[in-house]
Amino acid sequence: MEALSALWTFPAIILAAMLIAWAAECGQFFISQGLALAVLAWIQTLPEFAVEAVIALEAAKDPSKVHLITANYTGSLRLFVGLGWPMVYFVSLFFSRKHRRPGKPHTIELEDEHAVAVLSLLPALLYFLVIYFKGTLNILDGLILAVIYFAYLYLVSRTPAHDEEEISDLGRIPKLIMKQKNPANIIWIMIFFLAGGVILYFGAHPFLNSMLAIAVAMGISQFVFVQWVAPFLSEFPEKLSAFYWAKKVTKAPMALTNFVSSSINQWTILVAMIPFIYSFGLGKISFVAFDPYQKSEILLTIIQSYLGFLFLASMDFGLFEAAALFILWLVQFLVPDVRHPITWVYGAWATIETVRLVRNFDKRNAFTVFLKLSKSNFKQIK
Repeated sequence: MEALSALWTFPAIILAAMLIAWAAECGQFFISQGLALAVLAWIQTLPEFAVEAVIALEAAKDPSKVHLITANYTGSLRLFVGLGWPMVYFVSLFFSRKHRRPGKPHTIELEDEHAVAVLSLLPALLYFLVIYFKGTLNILDGLILAVIYFAYLYLVSRTPAHDEEEISDLGRIPKLIMKQKNPANIIWIMIFFLAGGVILYFGAHPFLNSMLAIAVAMGISQFVFVQWVAPFLSEFPEKLSAFYWAKKVTKAPMALTNFVSSSINQWTILVAMIPFIYSFGLGKISFVAFDPYQKSEILLTIIQSYLGFLFLASMDFGLFEAAALFILWLVQFLVPDVRHPITWVYGAWATIETVRLVRNFDKRNAFTVFLKLSKSNFKQIK
C-alpha cells in the first residue's frame, strides 16, 4: 500500500519543489545582488533539506535506516556535478551553434566574481575528508560546516553581481508573477512559498516511505533508490531553471555557478543540520557513524566534486570536462558495483589536474582571480 502512495507523493514533491523554485526565482529580485545567486541556490534546495531531515528523524527511531542519511546527500551531490554541470554545458553548446565560429570549440567562461563560489567548494571538501577519516558526523562537525557556509555567504555578499538576471530570463510562471504590480507579485511569491512548504511538511515523510516500499517491491537496494530517486525529483526544478539560463548562452556561467552554490549548500549547511536533527530525534546529543559502504560512497562523492572543482578552477568549462563528468557519472549510475574503480579513476584524474594547476598557476585561475578581488576589497571587477 505504501508503494502505491508514490502515485501522489512523487508528484507532490515535484510540485513543492517547483513552487519553491518559482518563488525563489522571483524573490531574488527583492534582495541584494551579491547574495541573489547564493540565496536562490539555498532556497531551491529546500526540498532536499526537508527529505534529509525526515530521513535523519526516521534514522533516530530505526537504526536500520541510518545508512539512508548518507545515500540522500551523496546522490544529490553527485547528480549536481555529474548531470547538472554537463547539462548546462551541452544546452549552451546546442543553442550557441548559430553564433559559434566554425572550428572554435564552445567554452563556458566564468566571470571573475564566480571565483568566490568555485573556491568555496574547497574548504568544505577538505573538511569532509576529516569527517571521512574519522567515520562520524557529530555536532562539532555541523558547527564547523556551518561556519564554512556563512563565510561563503559573507564573501559572496561583498562581491557585486557582474551579470544580473533579467525578468526575461525567467520561466513562464515566474515571469507572469514578476509582471504583476506590487503588492500582487509579492503576495503570489508568499503563496507559492507557503504552498510549497505545506506540501513538503505533509508529503516528505510519506514520500520517503513510498520510496522504501518501491525499492523492496522491485528488489532494489533502498540505499541506491534513495540515493538517486529522491534528489532527482527534488532537484528537477533547479535543473529546469538552469536549462532556461543555459539557453541564453550568455547566462550559462550563472547557471553553472548556481549549481556550484547548491553544491556548497549541501556540502555544508545541509550536512551540518543532520547531527542536530538526529540528536533531536534520539532525545540526546549523539553522532552519525558511517560503515565501510557509506564511507566508500562519501569518498567517491568527495573526489568527484574535487575533480569538478579542478575543472572550474581554470575559470572555464569545456566539452572535454563536461563529457568526462557525465560519462563517469553515467557509468556509476548504470553499474553501481564499479564505484571502487570509478573512485580510482576520479582520483588519478584529479591528481593529474592538480599537477597541471600548480604548473600553470601563473595563468588565470580561481585562486589568482580571488587574490585580485581581495586586493581590490571585492569592490571592482574587471
